[in-house]
Amino acid sequence: MNPKLREKTMESLSAVLPITGIVLLISVFLVPMELGSLVMFVVGAVMLILGMGFFQLGAEMAMTPIGEGIGVQISRTRSIVLVLLTGFVMGAIITISEPDLQVLAQQVPSVPNQVLILTVAVGVGLFLALAIVRIKFQVDLSKMLMILYALLIGASFLVPGDFLAVAFDSGGVTTGPMTVPFIMAMGIGLASRRTDKNSASDSFGLVALSSIGPILAVLVLGCFYKPTEALYLSGDVAAVETTRDVVRVFGVSIPTYAREVLISLLPIAAVFVIFQLFTRRYHRRQLKRIAVGLVYTYMGLVLFLCGVNVGFAPVGSFLGEELASLMFNWILVPIGMLIGYYIVKAEPAIQVLNHQVENVTDGAVSVKAMNRCMSIGVAISVGLAMTRVLTGLSIAWIIIPGYLIALVLSRFVPKIFVGIAFDSGGVASGPMTSTFLLPLSIGTCQALGGNLMTDAFGVVALVALTPLIAIQIMGIVYQVKTRAMQEKALQNAALMDDCDEIIDLEELSGKNI
Repeated sequence: MNPKLREKTMESLSAVLPITGIVLLISVFLVPMELGSLVMFVVGAVMLILGMGFFQLGAEMAMTPIGEGIGVQISRTRSIVLVLLTGFVMGAIITISEPDLQVLAQQVPSVPNQVLILTVAVGVGLFLALAIVRIKFQVDLSKMLMILYALLIGASFLVPGDFLAVAFDSGGVTTGPMTVPFIMAMGIGLASRRTDKNSASDSFGLVALSSIGPILAVLVLGCFYKPTEALYLSGDVAAVETTRDVVRVFGVSIPTYAREVLISLLPIAAVFVIFQLFTRRYHRRQLKRIAVGLVYTYMGLVLFLCGVNVGFAPVGSFLGEELASLMFNWILVPIGMLIGYYIVKAEPAIQVLNHQVENVTDGAVSVKAMNRCMSIGVAISVGLAMTRVLTGLSIAWIIIPGYLIALVLSRFVPKIFVGIAFDSGGVASGPMTSTFLLPLSIGTCQALGGNLMTDAFGVVALVALTPLIAIQIMGIVYQVKTRAMQEKALQNAALMDDCDEIIDLEELSGKNI
């Protein structure tokens, strides 16, 4: 096995193993599962691990260099119209390719799938163009976020309450495994040609701004469509009796996901070919590496999505229904928090973000620190989501104060942490959230007889919210520690100067004697 692939697969194993163990323990002590269902879940976990390994390696070999190359080329372009047009087209193409968005679109009634997908794509395209202009003209990210989120919060009061959770969920699902590696690399490429002190911090923030566009777009869409209830089609866990049945179920599903991922990757591959023809940026060896990387990305996404959708999602819905039926169904809150703590590590785009953060900050913000902070944030998110399902609490009471807190914090933390935090929110809400946590929430809501549209939807939005606060708090702690170390270094330097003066005086006194 390729040493790099082995390394990525081991990282995936360490990320997926805890959540697999939690589900197995729940099936033993709280919610007994049929052996066939358990086997489906385990096989799904194995496919997920292999898929994440291939995907991470593919993103590193292909998506990142393509994104960086386009970012560098845009930074050289003087025509603002061409910059805006490129940003819009790239944002729209990648969003239409995003598998998570296809999943969400199928769950929202009264809105045609293509209408929702195109609306979200336009929102991402417009705001990615805006994000590129921000980097070129060095506009302060915190101020821009405050203005845009003020607009977002104002718009949220003008749409039906039933549509609010879906709108905020759409902002999370657009930043998934296809979008994040490309957009983040583009940000690094855009900022790489700058030599000012804010170039590193400005390389982040594209994902953050790209997440706002679809929320605003879907809020506007809510003024024309009035869905009253959600239709969820995850289905039951496939009934299997033998190992041959297991192979058959996954074998039948793989071609479907192979076709979906191929359709998703083709526009990106086409953009890369056109970009290479016009710029001749990459030499033969790089082209070969990118081609292999695209193949790895394709294989990884097929395995990942098949494993998650066929093995994980039905189990999530089943666990939600069964746990909600228990007399002590409040246990959903701590169980949800425990699942949330570990499930975020299994998001493929999270690892891409964490490694890029570590590289850009020269190790000052480590992968381990980012993982811990993201896990705490998502654990709180899922706990709040389960509380909402059990109590019927409106998402507005959490989302609006949460974003206000995040925006206030953005005025007090180092600039680089603002971009990282707001990027991390979109990245955290990936396919694991939409295909395991959302079914868990919907299964719970169905068992309790709640309103799916207002109570179950919104878990993706909450997962996208709390990392904003958690990582900015980490930034404040980092800032305090850095200042303390600097003060200590100055004190040590002053002490050394004092010692040198005393020694000089003693030597001078000795000479006078």
